[in-house]
Amino acid sequence: MHDGIQREYILYIPASYSGNVEVPLVFNFHGYRSNHTQQMNYGDFRPIADREGFLIAHPLGTVDNNGSTHFNVGWGTSTVDDVGFTAALIDEISSNYNINQNRIYSTGMSNGGFMSYRLACELSDKIAAVASVTGTMTVGQQNNCTTSHPMPIMEIHGTNDTTVPYNGNFGFESVENVLSFWVNAVNTDSTPTITNIDDINTNDNSTVEYYVYDNGDNGVQIEHFKIINGGHTWPGSAFEIGPVTNKDINASEEIWKFFSKYDINGAEQLSVGDFNEGDLTVNIYPNPTSNYLTINTISSEPVPYTMYSVSGKTVSIGKIDAVDQKIDMNSLASGIYFLTIKNSSYKILKTE
Repeated sequence: MHDGIQREYILYIPASYSGNVEVPLVFNFHGYRSNHTQQMNYGDFRPIADREGFLIAHPLGTVDNNGSTHFNVGWGTSTVDDVGFTAALIDEISSNYNINQNRIYSTGMSNGGFMSYRLACELSDKIAAVASVTGTMTVGQQNNCTTSHPMPIMEIHGTNDTTVPYNGNFGFESVENVLSFWVNAVNTDSTPTITNIDDINTNDNSTVEYYVYDNGDNGVQIEHFKIINGGHTWPGSAFEIGPVTNKDINASEEIWKFFSKYDINGAEQLSVGDFNEGDLTVNIYPNPTSNYLTINTISSEPVPYTMYSVSGKTVSIGKIDAVDQKIDMNSLASGIYFLTIKNSSYKILKTE
């Protein structure tokens, strides 16, 4: 019950959750006229949550004067306090589950993408990063948008989106304007690095350009997947809505990869270089890594190590010899891991 309205949400809890370790929380907001069940299936994060150990909240919007489910993002005549509802939902979930308060994220489709931007502006003390799929910001919203920390932003949008046009309209900011606003807000490089994503599915009538604006405050990046010829859809979804659903990327995987780099203080610092652990000197490289992690140590005896996922699950265990020791990371999904050697834990980033 919030603000006199009975609200609903679906909370997905992976089987690996034990309550012994703080875990991240991801909000996944549905689009206009959609609902929480549809979004849970359409923009599906559940297999990723099973692998990475985070919880997913799927809120249900309220019904507006047109009889459509929605989140109040500033357009239309809605007066529902969805920002307050989200804050209350964070408190509700946190009272029942062991949530890492520095790792709460928001994403969503269309109206849910708009909602994520609103949370970036109005609930930044709780939200670490946001990602929008086919949503932008309302015209004029930037004038009243302030954040308590540099906000990492990802926008995934099709150039042929006729519902929320890529180039904007009278009520919606263009994707270019949104990116420009956040680039200036977090002081990234003004010129992005642009990569053409491999066209692995030549039957989806679309291609992808990947934009990264680097070197922002606190290590924050602004990222954009530009779906050339893409429509108002969720790339990589198992459910195809509209004429063009891109299959070259999986939006859910890309969003989690983006979220996993940040907590509310910015880019999580990675362990790299030399470390002294009493009588043990350890050198770890490269970090990030896409395949193997090398560990040099000066020790007369083999030194045990354990690598954990962010959920606390053991993913690798072994011993480090006096010569070079390689840990095979190829089978691990991209994301953050923790390598424990003696009494110290080092943060490792696995990339593709």
